[in-house]
Amino acid sequence: MPGLKFDKRELGNLEYSLQREMLATDRRGGYMSTTIVGCNTRKYHGLIVAPIDSTDQTYVLLSSLDETIVQHDQSFNLALHRFHGVYEPRGHKYITDFEYTPCPTITYRVGGVILKKELLWIHKRTHLLIRYTLVDAHSKTTLRLRPFLAFRNKHSLSKANMEANVRSYPVKNGVKNRLYDGFPWLHMQMSKDSAKFIAAPDWYYDFEYQKELERGYEGYEDLLTTGYFEMDIEKGESIIFSASVDEMESAEDIVNYFNTSIARRTHKIDFRSCLHHSARQFIIRRPGDRTEVVAGYPWYGVDGRSTFISLPGLTLEQGYKEDCMAVLDTMVGDMRNGDFAGSASAEVAADAPLWFFWTLQQLESHIGAKSIWERYGAAMKSILAAYRKGFFGGCVALHSNGLVWAAREGYALTWMNSVMNGTPQTPRAGYTVEINALWYNAVCYTLELAKKCGDKDFVAEWKALPKQIKQSFIECFYLADEGYLADYVDLRGADKTIRCNQIIACGLPYTMVSEDQIVNILLVARQHLLTPHGLRSLSPEDPRFEATYKQNPHEQEAASKNGAVWVWPLMFYFECAFALQGQKFLAKAKEMYESYDDNIQTYCIGSVAEYYDANPPFAPRGAVSQAWSVGALLYIQQLIEKQEAKAARAAKRTAKKDVKTSKK
Repeated sequence: MPGLKFDKRELGNLEYSLQREMLATDRRGGYMSTTIVGCNTRKYHGLIVAPIDSTDQTYVLLSSLDETIVQHDQSFNLALHRFHGVYEPRGHKYITDFEYTPCPTITYRVGGVILKKELLWIHKRTHLLIRYTLVDAHSKTTLRLRPFLAFRNKHSLSKANMEANVRSYPVKNGVKNRLYDGFPWLHMQMSKDSAKFIAAPDWYYDFEYQKELERGYEGYEDLLTTGYFEMDIEKGESIIFSASVDEMESAEDIVNYFNTSIARRTHKIDFRSCLHHSARQFIIRRPGDRTEVVAGYPWYGVDGRSTFISLPGLTLEQGYKEDCMAVLDTMVGDMRNGDFAGSASAEVAADAPLWFFWTLQQLESHIGAKSIWERYGAAMKSILAAYRKGFFGGCVALHSNGLVWAAREGYALTWMNSVMNGTPQTPRAGYTVEINALWYNAVCYTLELAKKCGDKDFVAEWKALPKQIKQSFIECFYLADEGYLADYVDLRGADKTIRCNQIIACGLPYTMVSEDQIVNILLVARQHLLTPHGLRSLSPEDPRFEATYKQNPHEQEAASKNGAVWVWPLMFYFECAFALQGQKFLAKAKEMYESYDDNIQTYCIGSVAEYYDANPPFAPRGAVSQAWSVGALLYIQQLIEKQEAKAARAAKRTAKKDVKTSKK
């Protein structure tokens, strides 16, 4: 599949360039993100967005850095900002080229001046390096750099105030700033000894973040500049700007850091290498020997359900079983009384602990059943026991029919968890199809391992339950006349809404649904839900169906689970299709997978969006880079490769038979 490509002729077209965002992470929870022309369109954009303590909250420290070229007393500002609908300055008109690999690189041309800018976000440090190289110039050239500081939580906005410390304090080849107590110092230094910092503190008002306004949120911010760097730059010379919470000892250290770091960067040469790179950005290591998964950039933090669903694709597909186990060990270490902590708790996400078992099933092929049981068996048994006992006063509990009930006032306990003003936007309280499918899978898998590893007591206690679960599930959920599964069942009966959740019930390793029933369910899914970008969350024939993105945040939440197309359920659709059709599905599978190549060219370069509009042109929406979307595609790639390997073996056997026949 082809790699990333950009139309150089369109870089100056804001309708083109502002729809393409770039992301780089430090693998510790911090990141750099902006558009490919350097104009921040979200409050979440910034050149340094980083944690400042042991929580997973991140803060915008350095919002942007304006570059100005000075020749013959004429100034050419290369920056691009938007103020109340007006772009000023308009530095994008000077951009002639953009490259994404090995690091984002922008080339500007101002008359006879050609300036190349390379942005490098350092791994395992809160540290940004930007190298400026004067490729060509015919007269004396001065480079001026003006940082804009925010020092605020990424979810909020900075406003001009009297409390901010506007002073800059000298350090080697630069200055350090800290606008407010409780924040780390931001050290801004140059690799050129003769660079000068001119103190000129000032507030710039009403930076406009267009994407926030489109989403229905406040989108105006005031940013502080404490001054600017100024230095001469000669043709062929490279000068590096360093911004870090740690002070660099010398100009030589800055240069060495850049050179050694960029030498280690992988090249994003095709679709798969982009997915691999994106996958690694979600795995973060935080203080306390914690390895976790960021659910999505730019606004999500760590989420339990998303972690379990995305983890196999993010790690195992690339052979990173140690990373997979490190994440699981972190989550298991936080367990109390058979439940995970925080967003992975059954009290707020009734299905999240059950996804843990599915993740272990994927890990088993890498470390073996015995290792799974030795390492996680106690956790598995404690989780099952906790469901039998019940969570939060029985809001989530095992009923006498063997099914799990999940209903809590004011909460949406499934992955369709949008809640506005205390009201679930996709109410699914009761017996939910995917929760009970996951429950059956968890019980069966734990029994399988217990039998293999000789845990007779557990087997004796639980062996009768799977039969009961299956019988109750089919009675409750399978709609024989309609040929598909109910979405949930409550005291009023079965909800016949056609949603993608039933596909999960069909595609798990242990399923209660027969092959004939799966055939019918897939037919319904193809008719109502399947798109080139994933599965719709609701049938278009449903009166609640929302096809396109809404500007009101309340409407967005409702639409995201009532029509929007999601990538991650495709894993289970592919599992079903391959199980039924085998290699006959291979060509279609590859076609669907490869269609995502276009997706990594827009929205977030090299990654995959959270979800998409429900109808053509299927515009990307939500978080620009989502863990379970990327993880799902890598998981699907693995399924395709397994079928290709089977096809190759079959072809080889056929060839051998043909040779034997011809000899006869």
